[in-house]
Amino acid sequence: MGTPQFAVPTLAALVAAGHEVRAVYTQPDRPSGRGQQLAFSPVKQAAQALKLPVYQPERIRRPEIVEQLCAFQADVMVVVGYGQIIPQAIIDLPPLGIINVHASLLPRYRGAAPIQWALANGETITGVTTMLINAGLDTGDILLQAELAINPLESAHELSARLAPLGAELCVQTLANPISPVPQNNAEATLARILTKDDARIDWSRSAAQIHNRLRGFTPWPGAVCTFREAPLKIHVALPLPELTNLPPGSLLPGAPIRVACGDGTVLAIYELQQEGRKRVLEASFRNGQHLADNESLI
Repeated sequence: MGTPQFAVPTLAALVAAGHEVRAVYTQPDRPSGRGQQLAFSPVKQAAQALKLPVYQPERIRRPEIVEQLCAFQADVMVVVGYGQIIPQAIIDLPPLGIINVHASLLPRYRGAAPIQWALANGETITGVTTMLINAGLDTGDILLQAELAINPLESAHELSARLAPLGAELCVQTLANPISPVPQNNAEATLARILTKDDARIDWSRSAAQIHNRLRGFTPWPGAVCTFREAPLKIHVALPLPELTNLPPGSLLPGAPIRVACGDGTVLAIYELQQEGRKRVLEASFRNGQHLADNESLI
């Protein structure tokens, strides 16, 4: 059971390891892009290429779907970013349980956006956990874990691409060996809640490093957005600088590149940005086109 690109390497690894994958469950096709054409999930595309049967129920918990799953008589189920809560009626089906591949070192970053929040919070180490699913939110017993160092400039998309094959390898290892499950320490748990559009709003009172980390974590979505001359402005590439300033947060410093005063007197340099309805441009093009004044601010 999986939907996003992150789940594709695990599906491929299960097949390559010789497991009999009797069925692949993924989210229904959804409208995508400007034309709103129905798009297959990455897992559906991968399953079709592997000639595996694909099922796309709107609600996995419906009684007829539970009966369908029961009929497969699977020894084990694997879940990777499926996108629906697995009910107890399904958890009870496979004799070996349901193994979840989660993109964090549990119990830290339980929830829907572990990669994004690890970056946003400035973590330097993350990883992947295989765990037995229970009725809670990523609260099941831990099976195996693998660590991965976070590169200081990588985005959520880039980190996800590195974690996905690590999760695939860990899942195959989990199925290959008898493992004694270890309960999670709930006292150490943190939540990686689902992202919203509001998370894109830049708070210039944060330090430049904090804003940069949130930009990394929230790329490609929801991004990092502020207001310039009463219109939305999206920041694509920015880096904290070693210099300090006494200007109020949000103030533009004179000169090049575009630099913004942030919390604690720190400074953020902006290198690529985009006005609403326009193309993404380098900061020099934006600076020259807008004729920035010395006393302007980003809000």
